[in-house]
Amino acid sequence: MKVRFLGTAAFEGIPSLFCGCALCAKAKQIGGKELRTRTSVMIDDDLKVDFPPDTLLHMHRDGIDLDQVKDLLFTHSHSDHLYAEDLVARFPGYAQAQERPIHVYGNDITLAKIRQVFEANGGVKDCYKLHRLRTYEKVELQTGTAVPLLAAHDQNETCHLYYIEKNDKAIFYGHDSGKFPEETWEWLKDKKLDLVVLECTVGKVDYWKSHMNVDAVLEAKARMEQYGMLNADARIVVTHFSHNGGLSHTDLCGIFEPHGIEVAYDGLTVEL
Repeated sequence: MKVRFLGTAAFEGIPSLFCGCALCAKAKQIGGKELRTRTSVMIDDDLKVDFPPDTLLHMHRDGIDLDQVKDLLFTHSHSDHLYAEDLVARFPGYAQAQERPIHVYGNDITLAKIRQVFEANGGVKDCYKLHRLRTYEKVELQTGTAVPLLAAHDQNETCHLYYIEKNDKAIFYGHDSGKFPEETWEWLKDKKLDLVVLECTVGKVDYWKSHMNVDAVLEAKARMEQYGMLNADARIVVTHFSHNGGLSHTDLCGIFEPHGIEVAYDGLTVEL
């Protein structure tokens, strides 16, 4: 299995729009791994998690064929994870796409936003098939299976993390969220994982309610080890960084690599 980290920033991106902070200035100067777009991953070539406003850039930069995607999972409806207007680009008249639907999975608010955009453009036109998720209920995808798990992120909607099984590998996709709800830990604790994706949006800031900081990431790893959730060759990757955390890629590597945690950057590919 191949997992590609297409974007690794929080909502603002790095460098951020309108920002003159030290980290954004450094990112502009150094470039490379310091440049971060809004977060999404591609699993193999056919399963995508989230569809941010930077998806067109990801396609151009990484040579992705988006029409090979069969399943599209959404964590929640925030604009750095859902840019529904670009989904319309698969409609007839905009693209010569395959005559099959991409299956889209999300919560009520996510699907409502997508439907609103589709209706404004004449309807879904058989390009997509929408599926409403129910937390902790297993979904049979075209590409594998997924279970949406409760996140601690936004009190106004049910935000999801994912347990994904594909090609005999198991992934925990763990953002956006602060420290995970106990019911999510209860569901997860007997699972065996090959890849864990966590977030560290706020860096060393003393906050962990809707996003994780460094301490929350290390605590989550320790709890997974306590439960015996990590397979012998399991990899843990941290992503979804805000410039307000003030940590460069080099800073983050210095913090996490001694703990056996990899720091994602835009374009990182993990082979399982």
